[in-house]
Amino acid sequence: MVKVISENLPYRHTLPPWFRQKLPDVHKIIKMQTMFRDRKLSTVCEGAGCPNMGECWGRGVATFMILGDVCTRSCLFCNIATGRPANVNLDEPFEVAEMVRRLNLKYVVITSVTRDDLSDQGAGQFVETVRRVKDVNPGIIVELLIPDFSGQRSLIEQIVSANPDVIGHNIEMAEHLFLELRPQADYRRSLGVLSTIKGISSNILVKSGFMVGLGETDDDVSKIMGDLRLAGCDMLTIGQYLSPSSGRDHVPVR
Repeated sequence: MVKVISENLPYRHTLPPWFRQKLPDVHKIIKMQTMFRDRKLSTVCEGAGCPNMGECWGRGVATFMILGDVCTRSCLFCNIATGRPANVNLDEPFEVAEMVRRLNLKYVVITSVTRDDLSDQGAGQFVETVRRVKDVNPGIIVELLIPDFSGQRSLIEQIVSANPDVIGHNIEMAEHLFLELRPQADYRRSLGVLSTIKGISSNILVKSGFMVGLGETDDDVSKIMGDLRLAGCDMLTIGQYLSPSSGRDHVPVR
């Protein structure tokens, strides 16, 4: 096992010079925040502390995060709060659909926290949200970014039955880093989620993503790509990991 967190690795909170962005339009940011607050909706943009939030929100774009803003899992790269989530908001699918309409989106991305505490792990809320969004916004393209649902085929089948256009599930990192950084997840299980989606419906685009900057090697990157392709992944994103904090709650960039 590779030990990722090290006392000998100083944390540099300053972002690298190539990451410079224009200052966002504060008025647009406040407007977006107010709209989400009024509908009691969450976004992964805020929850994950995304450094690109100002740019996206300035263009009226956000990634919806359903099933609340508290996750039942605790990963050392993630800024989402961990703990005991609140009850599921049954009005949430309608509110998401109305927010999509208000923002006049043509393409919407919907993700969620992981809800291991629920009997269906939140699959039903995903299904209802997709259906509401499509009913209220004819012609909308819907992309989902789902948790692993503990690899349960019946729950994945529910998601596919809602007929989203794209279903993503992120592999996140090299296999040997899982035990250290996300022990409640499993590399092979995540690959199984992707292959199950593709096996149920060849018409749905299957997507995944991983981060670099967690201590992986070039060979690790090549292996992840190969494993994803064999699992039936159609689309791949690769992101640069940026630690959400300088404390022990998050692994430093390597």
